[in-house]
Amino acid sequence: MSEAGIGVCLDGHVCHVTLDVPEKYNAINRSMWRALRQVFSDIQTQAALRCVVLSGAAGNFCAGGDIAEYPGFRFDASALRHFHEVEVWGALEALLACDVPVVAVIDGACMGAGLELAASCDVRLSSRRARFGAPIGKLGFPMAPREAALVAGALGASVARSMLLAAEIYTPEQLAATGFLTRVVPEADLAAVQAKMVQRICGLGPNAARRNKIMLRQIQQQYETVDAYDFADAPEHREGIHAFLDKRSPVF
Repeated sequence: MSEAGIGVCLDGHVCHVTLDVPEKYNAINRSMWRALRQVFSDIQTQAALRCVVLSGAAGNFCAGGDIAEYPGFRFDASALRHFHEVEVWGALEALLACDVPVVAVIDGACMGAGLELAASCDVRLSSRRARFGAPIGKLGFPMAPREAALVAGALGASVARSMLLAAEIYTPEQLAATGFLTRVVPEADLAAVQAKMVQRICGLGPNAARRNKIMLRQIQQQYETVDAYDFADAPEHREGIHAFLDKRSPVF
């Protein structure tokens, strides 16, 4: 089935979840965030599942958020808070709380929101042509607190800082060296490596896998976010987003 740009396919003990908006390089919109939350909440209740595969359609994982939506809500602090704390974090939290092992299969763009989704998975497989980053500084806004903590925890503080503060883009080989990626393979081999990994996971004790995930899950910290979104109406925020939509360089 497919709903709101999210494809879900059950294949025996495996659930394939696909970001499916190829015309936007699978940039994720608000309805997709809400759909992902429901998808992973449903997966959590299915005892027969042994593995989940999260991927993107047509040669890209996820190019980030759908910036075309941003002017409709990002310039109001209350709406911005709801977006990040309820819609985005609701989906990421459901993914993090999923006790079924989740394999991210990454090709092409893995930026911003895509990086956050990948960081929420257990095993990350990447093609050599994938690229990783979070260049939201070009849009004039910071990463939300919980999302920043998630990314920094998975990537390491040094890489996260260079991505957020200098808009650095990383190759798979660079992120494999940090431990973020489990495997890096040629694009032509990605499907076979995915199949082999899924087979390995499904061949192990499913209850042991779920208990291992529960054991390994990090205790979530609490973040003070009272003033985290008070930049919503700031000129820099407006300029960054409008410049992107106007296809011009921002003037900060």
